Amino acid sequence: MSTSAATFPVTNPATGEHLQDVADIDADQALQRAELAQQAFLQWREKAPRARAEILARAHALMIEDVERLRDLIVAENGKSRADAEAEVRYAAEFFRWYAEEAVRIGGQYTEAPAGGVRNIVTHHPVGVALLITPWNFPAAMATRKIGPALAAGCAVVLKPARETPLTAIAIAEILQQAGLPEGVLQIVTTTTTRKVVSALLADDRIKKVSFTGSTPVGRTLLAQCAERVVNASMELGGNAPFIVTADADVEAAVQGAMIAKFRNSGQACTAANRFYVHADVAEEFIAGFGARIQELTVGDPAGGAQLGPVIHDKAAAEIREMIQAAVDEGATASHVGTLPADTATESFIAPTLLRDVPADAAILSQEIFGPVAPVVTWEDPEVMLALANAAEVGLASYVYAGDLQQAIKIAERLEAGMVGVNRGIVSDPSAPFGGVKQAGIGREGGHWGIEEFTEPQYLSVDWSN
Repeated sequence: MSTSAATFPVTNPATGEHLQDVADIDADQALQRAELAQQAFLQWREKAPRARAEILARAHALMIEDVERLRDLIVAENGKSRADAEAEVRYAAEFFRWYAEEAVRIGGQYTEAPAGGVRNIVTHHPVGVALLITPWNFPAAMATRKIGPALAAGCAVVLKPARETPLTAIAIAEILQQAGLPEGVLQIVTTTTTRKVVSALLADDRIKKVSFTGSTPVGRTLLAQCAERVVNASMELGGNAPFIVTADADVEAAVQGAMIAKFRNSGQACTAANRFYVHADVAEEFIAGFGARIQELTVGDPAGGAQLGPVIHDKAAAEIREMIQAAVDEGATASHVGTLPADTATESFIAPTLLRDVPADAAILSQEIFGPVAPVVTWEDPEVMLALANAAEVGLASYVYAGDLQQAIKIAERLEAGMVGVNRGIVSDPSAPFGGVKQAGIGREGGHWGIEEFTEPQYLSVDWSN
């Protein structure tokens, strides 16, 4: 394989500190890694399911043993709080444990054809070399949620992590190597020329699958490229989650759930509550309670214990400030605003903000904020509220808080979303299907659905007439 001395720096978004330089891989080098993955795949797919499972189980144990180092690495390169980072590491490790268990349970089928004289046998084969493209906001969990089922199914992997957070991906690859993953099965491609590298990989016959997590516009571009070779594609794209509070909801519980749904990772999650629809009867109580909790949040360098760190970079912060100002210009009021430290090292910090009296047609409600800003809209007519909640072009996550569980489920079933948190502020679970509807994506991650994304069924029609 050719090598290059080209590198790029990884920096701490909270302090601007230079953390490490990593290889800046070009398109030709990425294709060489695809070839190595293809060669390794030919052996890996022949591994017994139990052997694949044991490697993943060891990787889970090693991640848990190394949780503090991985936590601090995520804090440094991503900027999320220590509590959020540790929770992510533990969540990420669970995908290795879950798919260690799923690796030995890939199903098949043996049936008699209805007309008789034929036996139908259905087996599942690994799809091949999978290109996995992960975002910066959950550098561990987004990697393991894809790597786990791919390896369990018998696929080899080319992982392209976000340029902002490659160190976590590299650390996970090292853990898998320690766990016994054969050389070549997992290839890491770190690069600053993402478009060129990904385009080259998608055009290469060795890549049989792409799994992408990122924005809807980028997902559309990738799907167009996939169409040229009809590449098997899974897409987990943007979110614009409504958080609904009914008149009979437990307001204190709704506030607690809202804090989790909105401010985890400083609001930088595709499942984050993006717009709050609160019934007029409880709006004042909810706003007062939610606002007080927001103002209590500490903002600053997460390595020093702050509850909210920076957003990923200065450009993202500037865009969020523009969204807040536009909402105020349209009639909203920033009623509760947290306190920023006086001497931040970068411009990437955003004060957590509650916007009240937001017009139902305000621009901020149609944008994925990806930051610590909570716009609140009041409602009285449930049909109007549901129409507003379903107006987004994406339908990933939603949240409903209601006192009457039956009412909550009825609302949830009418929401155009792949996942709904009912009286809870978090929806992600390794055992459950993660994904959305409309332009939020294609396919599901997690549960047994996740491993199916990396297999192809083969049907054998066997003559049984004698």
